Amino acid sequence: MTEARNDPPAGPRHWLLRMLGWAGGLALAGIAGGALMVALALSVAYRNLPEVGNLADYRPKLPLRVLSSDGVLLGEFGEERRTFTPIDQIPAVMKQAVLAAEDARFYDHDGVDYKGMVRAALENLRDARSQGASTITMQVARNFYLSTEKTFTRKLYEVLLTWKIERLLSKDRILELYLNQIFLGHRAHGFAAAAETYYGKTLSQLTVAEAAMLAGIPKAPSAFNPISNPKRAQVRQHYVLARMLDNGFITQAQHDAAREQALRLRPPRQSVVHAEYVAETVRQLVFAQYGDETYTRGLNVTVSIDAKLQEAAYRALRAGLLNFEQRQFYRGPEAFVDLPADPAALDARIAEALAEHPDRDELRAAVVTEVTRDKLIAVLQSGESITVTGAGLRPVASGLRDNAPPNLRIRRGAVVRLLQEDKGAWRVTQEPEVEGAVVALDPKTGAIRALVGGFDYGKNKFNHVTQAQRQPGSSFKPFVYSAALEKGFTPATVINDAPLFFDATETGSQPWEPKNYDGEFSGPMPLHQALARSKNMVSIRVLQSIGPAYAQEWATRFGFPREKHPAYLTMALGAGTVTPLELATGYGVFATGGYRMPPSLILQVSDADGDVLREAPQVPLDDSRRVLEARNAFVMGSLLQEITRSGTAANAQRQLKRPDLYGKTGTTNDSMDAWFAGYHPSLVAVVWIGYDTPKKLGSRETGGGLALPVWIDLMRVALKDQPVETPTPPPGVVQQDDGLWVYEEFADGGGVRSVGLDQVPEASSPEERSSILDLFRR
Repeated sequence: MTEARNDPPAGPRHWLLRMLGWAGGLALAGIAGGALMVALALSVAYRNLPEVGNLADYRPKLPLRVLSSDGVLLGEFGEERRTFTPIDQIPAVMKQAVLAAEDARFYDHDGVDYKGMVRAALENLRDARSQGASTITMQVARNFYLSTEKTFTRKLYEVLLTWKIERLLSKDRILELYLNQIFLGHRAHGFAAAAETYYGKTLSQLTVAEAAMLAGIPKAPSAFNPISNPKRAQVRQHYVLARMLDNGFITQAQHDAAREQALRLRPPRQSVVHAEYVAETVRQLVFAQYGDETYTRGLNVTVSIDAKLQEAAYRALRAGLLNFEQRQFYRGPEAFVDLPADPAALDARIAEALAEHPDRDELRAAVVTEVTRDKLIAVLQSGESITVTGAGLRPVASGLRDNAPPNLRIRRGAVVRLLQEDKGAWRVTQEPEVEGAVVALDPKTGAIRALVGGFDYGKNKFNHVTQAQRQPGSSFKPFVYSAALEKGFTPATVINDAPLFFDATETGSQPWEPKNYDGEFSGPMPLHQALARSKNMVSIRVLQSIGPAYAQEWATRFGFPREKHPAYLTMALGAGTVTPLELATGYGVFATGGYRMPPSLILQVSDADGDVLREAPQVPLDDSRRVLEARNAFVMGSLLQEITRSGTAANAQRQLKRPDLYGKTGTTNDSMDAWFAGYHPSLVAVVWIGYDTPKKLGSRETGGGLALPVWIDLMRVALKDQPVETPTPPPGVVQQDDGLWVYEEFADGGGVRSVGLDQVPEASSPEERSSILDLFRR
C-alpha cells in the first residue's frame, strides 16, 4: 500500500516561482514563434514588393512646353516641371551639398544607415520633434512606390524596397534618380529644374551658397522654400554648409564666403510674355492628338507667335480696356474684410484676404487701412503700403463720399484695385467688366503672330478671338463693297445717303428704319466717301442694288459661312456674326491681293529628345488659294486706305505717320461692339471690344475711339523700322483724273453711275443742284 504524499500547502513564493517559470517558457516560445512569424511576414512582403526594374530605364514625366517662333517660353503644362540631367553632368558641389544634407554615408551603407537610425532615435529621446533617418535610397523607394503615411507597415516596405533597389542599381544611378525626381517646391522636380526656377541658372552655374540653399529644401519644401520662407531657408542653408564643411566637401574659407554671399532669387516663374490664351489653345490641340501623354512626354510645341508682337498686343489691349474703365461709374470695392485692431495681426489678415483677390498683372489688389475724401492708404499683397491722393482718387470719387451706399463706399477693410502710372503715381480703379480681343496674322501664310483672347486669362478663360461670335457692324461693309465692284460699281458711283424704311419681309425679322451713326443724312455722295465716313444708308442701297443673296455668296470667298450671314439687307451693316479670327482671315484676302490663307498656329511638335513628331505643312501662296481677282483686292485696298487717311480711322496714318495702312472701323447697333480691322501688307490685325453679355458700351463709344487705339499701339511695334510699301497696280485697273482707281472697262463714267437719286428732293437752289451734278463730273 502506497503511502500518500503529505506536501505542504503552496505559499505565495511558490506561485511566484511557478509564474516566472511559465513566463520564461512562454517568452522563449514567443521569441521563436515571433521570429518565425516575422520571417514569414518578411518573405511574403518581399515577394509582394513592386517590380523596381523599370528604375533602370527611368525617364521622368516631362511637361508640355509651348514656345514662340523666336524660342521664348509661352506656357507650360503638366504637374511637374523638370529637366532630366545625367549624373555625370551634375556638378560635384551640387551632389556634395545633397549628400551633406541628406545622407553623408550614402556610398558606405547598403541603403539603410543603421548608425543614422541609432543617432535619430537618441535625438528623438532628447527632443520631441521627429528626427528623420531616411537615406537617399529610402527616399527614392518612397517617392517612386509608396505613400507618405507614417505606419510600421509602410516603413517595413520602405526598408525592403531599399534593399531591392540597392541590389539592382548602382549608387550613382540611385543618386541620379534622386537628384532628378525629388520635389523642391514651385512645381520643380529635380535640382536642375530648381536651379532654373529659383535662380534662373543651370546647375553648372551654381555657387556653393546656392547649391546649399537648394540642398536644404527636400527636408520640407514648404518650410525651407527660399521664396516663401527666406529666413527659415537661410537657417537650413547654414546647416547644410556646416555639414559640407564637417564632411570635408568644402574648406573653411569656402564655408565662410558662402555664408556671406547675398543670394539673388528669381521670383516665382511666370511667362515673361503673356500668351495664356495661346498656350491653352495649343494644349487643347495637342491633347486632342496625344491624350494624357501631352503632360508627361516632354513635348515641345513651337508656334508661329512672335514674342515681341504678342506682348505688344497684350499691353495694347489692357491699356485700351483700362482707359475705357476710367470713364465708367465706380461699382464699389470688390469685397470687405474685418481688420483686427492689433497691428501685429494686421499683416496676416491682409495677406489672407488678398489670397482670394490675386493681382491682375499691373492691376494690383490692396486692402484699405485708412481713408478720407482726400487720401487713401492701402496695403498690397507684398506688404507694401501705398498712399493715393489727388487725381489718383478721381475714378472712385463717388465711393469716397460720406453718403455713398454701403456697397459702394470705400472704407477700412475694403478690397480695391491700384494701378501705377508711368510716372510712378498711383490711382485707385477697378477691374474692367468689359472684354476685348486682339489677333494678328501674316496674310501671306496665315500664321498667327499674336493672339490675346481677353483682358486677363486668370479672370476669364473664354477665348474671344476664336470663340466669341459677335456682330461685326460696319467692319463687314468692305465685303459688300467688294461684291458691288463685280456688279459695275466704282469708287465714283454716286449713292444717295437718305432715309430708308423696310417692312418685315425685307429684313427677315421686323420693320426697320435704319439710321447713320450720327443721325444725319448727307444726300448724294460718291461711294469712296460713303465708305470712308461709314454711311449706313449708302451701304444698304448698295446691297439692295446687287442683291443680298449675291453678297451672301460673295462673302463665302473670304471664309464667312452662309448661315451666319442671312441674305437680308441688315447684312449691309454687319448684322451677321463673326469671330475676330474669321474677320482677320477675311481682311487677309485684301492684304494678299486676293488669296485666302487658312490661319495656323502650330509650326512643329518635337519630343523630349528633340525628334520632330509633326511639322506643319507649308501652304503655298498660289492660284489654288486665290478667291478674289487681284484688281478687286487692289481697288478695295484704295478704299480702305482712304479710311485710314481721312475717314473714321484717320488717326491711324496720323499717328503712325505712314500711308501704307488699310482698314475699317466697326460699331454695332447701340454701340454694343467696337471693332477695328486693318492691315499692312505684312500683317493683318483685328481688335474687338465689348461685354460678354452684350450691352451698350456707351452712346459715344465707337470702333474708332475704342478699338483703333489698340490697333495703332500694336502696329507701332510691328512696323517699327519697316519701309513704306507701295502696292503695284495689277492688270485691269486704271487711275482716273480724280485719283480714283476703277476697273478699266468702267473708266470715264462707265459702270453704275448712281443709285437712289430718284429719292433726292428737288434742289432748293441752283447752287445745290449744281453740287449734285458735280458728283457725276468727278
